[in-house]
Amino acid sequence: MSRYTPADLEPKWQKAWEDADCFTAKRDPDKEKYYVLEMFPYPSGRIHIGHVRNYTMGDVIARYKSSCGFSVLHPMGFDAFGMPAENAAMASNGHPKTWTYDNIDTMVAQMKPLGLGLDWSRMFATCDVEYYGQQQAMFLDILEAGLVYRKNAVVNWDPVDMTVLANEQVIDGKGWRSGAEVERRELTQWFFKISDMSEELLDALDGLDDWPEKVRIMQANWIGKSRGIDIPFHRTDGGDPIHCYSTRPDTMRGATFIAISPEHPLSRELAEDNAELAAFIAETRKMDTTEAAMEKAEKKGLDTGITVKHPIDPDVELPVWVGNFVLMDYGTGAVFGCPAHDQRDLDFARKYGLNVQNAFYMPGDETEVENEALVPAKTEKVLYIDHFAGIAEATSQEGIHATIDYFEAHGLGEGQTKYRLRDWGLSRQRYWGCPIPVVHCDDCGVVPEKKENLPVVLPDDVSFDIPGNPLDRHPTWRDVACPACGKPAKRETDTMDTFVDSSWYFARFTAPHAETPTDMAEAEYWMNVDQYIGGIEHAILHLLYSRFFARAMHITGHLPKSASEPFDALFTQGMVTHAIYKTTGSDGRPVYHYPEDVELREGKGFLNDGTEVEIVPSAKMSKSKNNVVDPVAIIEQYGADTARWFVLSDSPPERDVEWTAAGAEAAFKHLSRVHRLAADLENREAAPQGGDEPLLREMHKTIRDVTLGIESFGFNAAIAKLYAFTNVIAKSSASRDTQRIALKTLAQLMSPMTPHLAEEVWAMSGGTGLVAQAPWPKADESYLVEDTVTLPIQINGKRKSEIEVAKDAAKEEVEKRALADDAVQKALDGRAPKKLIVVPGRIVNVVI
Repeated sequence: MSRYTPADLEPKWQKAWEDADCFTAKRDPDKEKYYVLEMFPYPSGRIHIGHVRNYTMGDVIARYKSSCGFSVLHPMGFDAFGMPAENAAMASNGHPKTWTYDNIDTMVAQMKPLGLGLDWSRMFATCDVEYYGQQQAMFLDILEAGLVYRKNAVVNWDPVDMTVLANEQVIDGKGWRSGAEVERRELTQWFFKISDMSEELLDALDGLDDWPEKVRIMQANWIGKSRGIDIPFHRTDGGDPIHCYSTRPDTMRGATFIAISPEHPLSRELAEDNAELAAFIAETRKMDTTEAAMEKAEKKGLDTGITVKHPIDPDVELPVWVGNFVLMDYGTGAVFGCPAHDQRDLDFARKYGLNVQNAFYMPGDETEVENEALVPAKTEKVLYIDHFAGIAEATSQEGIHATIDYFEAHGLGEGQTKYRLRDWGLSRQRYWGCPIPVVHCDDCGVVPEKKENLPVVLPDDVSFDIPGNPLDRHPTWRDVACPACGKPAKRETDTMDTFVDSSWYFARFTAPHAETPTDMAEAEYWMNVDQYIGGIEHAILHLLYSRFFARAMHITGHLPKSASEPFDALFTQGMVTHAIYKTTGSDGRPVYHYPEDVELREGKGFLNDGTEVEIVPSAKMSKSKNNVVDPVAIIEQYGADTARWFVLSDSPPERDVEWTAAGAEAAFKHLSRVHRLAADLENREAAPQGGDEPLLREMHKTIRDVTLGIESFGFNAAIAKLYAFTNVIAKSSASRDTQRIALKTLAQLMSPMTPHLAEEVWAMSGGTGLVAQAPWPKADESYLVEDTVTLPIQINGKRKSEIEVAKDAAKEEVEKRALADDAVQKALDGRAPKKLIVVPGRIVNVVI
């Protein structure tokens, strides 16, 4: 009997698929298409077991849809630009291009043994000139359409990496990669006008029914639609009024101060003659400006000495402060402070001795605010104090609407709808990115490069021995003739944010070799992506930018209108985790040990010298903690199918799964058993006739259940059914021919998960051709009709067992079977039951 040897059979079947051209995507008007895509990886140099889980999920869907008769597109590429390559080049005195392409070669060599059904002919990296050249062409079209512009903006500046950082890349005031204290600088930057599409992007979320609700909520919160009012506060010194935007104008009676952003034009103007204020502004520019960080940061301010008139009671003057908690890029960069009903404002007021005045109380409780602001839900009723709009007891939401109406009617303010979503800054001061195809001319200003001069190719002859962008000091690349007037000019040396590269790659996969960004015929056939798979960490920026970009591509003629929402269905998978094994070093710091150096005994871990280690289960994989699982080593030991089977079987795909050696071993043993069943078929004695029905019935039920499992991303549930079906085959008394049919069906049902073993079992069971090209089996409805029923048995009111009987079994037969049950026999201990109650088709009650 042959043994299961993945090292031999997996390469054999991979070659067979390649020879048969199984996975090359072909546009076929006579077939319904299916486009499945996993978020493409960054070429870090090695894949990890998390990659295996992600790509295997996509592969299950792709192989299944192909078997169902769809024309399937399942591509792979690499998100290859970015700072890590430059950092690696600086560390090794090498070149980002060399580092990147070497890593891509390594990762492709690691991916191919997994047996993924990918169309490798469509593979590209975003650093390929052929890719970013088309991105440049599209940038010029988007620029012409008015969706890109240039302006001065205060940005997060990393003084070590010497580049702009997004707010999300600033952690505790430091650069996410360099760890340097981030500075706030004013630079001229390029922006995509994504904010123009705020309402459209928000409304369209309601139509994304096959996206996780969590992701849609995250995007809606990021877009951040709010209804409020712009109120001009008139200065007592006659200066220009300070406009404040508020979503809670109903608290106006409790306003006791105004706070403006350090970046507000008034703050800057005052700082020119105020050294203390200038220093304060400089200090705030070192702050992390993410919402979470701003919430935690100490609230600081500086009194400007300016006062404004309260819009309702002009005799009341409110002081104007510069506050480090006010952002310039939301609203107007100025807010009115209402300490009684906002905890941030209350903390600030208590710190600086400012007044606290209630705008409302809770009905029946007129307790004054002390250290905790009164902030009821907007749906709760409150009792307003002398409200100018004439309302008394009302919900806060009703108060807001009444206040806006009153202010507009009396010319005191203007109701407005605003969004938190800011325009997308795409300028990055680094080399390894897509060059922005514009030229700066002293006479003509900013001039788009001519399309016939594209691509603007990155020069290879650069060095990183001096901090900063090498393009700034590369005269032969930087210095060019103006495309408009021909006079000496300079190229833009900023490159594009890498989010641009990943915001349209899904469209390029439909025609990766086209001489334009897309081929409309291919795009109309393949778009949208039917199933997109990736991590929840990309729920906001990548997906939001992709949605914007798809719309921009439609406006500029690169995608059909139907592709404005590029991803029909989205699935966010969990991580693969692994236990951490650690001890404490002589210096008191933790020492992390490799799993292979730890022996597990009775739930405890020990090193070779007997030292017990602390086990931290289900930890995120980290190179620094020595708990990263190398898929290459797993494939060498157990085969790719074992790795695929385990990461799919042990947990629902949306949840984390912990990798364990015992789990991998168990998966390998099961696959070996399946192989053994097929190999041993001809050597088994012919079974007596009449035993086919139970096996066929179970086979068709399994077809139904596995199909439903794959369709619903319940891969672990589908695999549970395959385990059970394998046991049924092993114990079956069916004829050899029926067992052969069952094994062939098992091979078909396992093929999306374990494609190599499935091909081997298919061949050993007499299947013709490749199982990868065989049609998906269909369940025969006649076998799905249940002719038996499972009845629970209760003994003295507690469920103790169950029996399976024919649906039409007589009461006497049910009683006889129940009394013969082992649990009932044990409970009776030779006695007769006091009562035996049979509820037909429902339950059996035994009273002792």
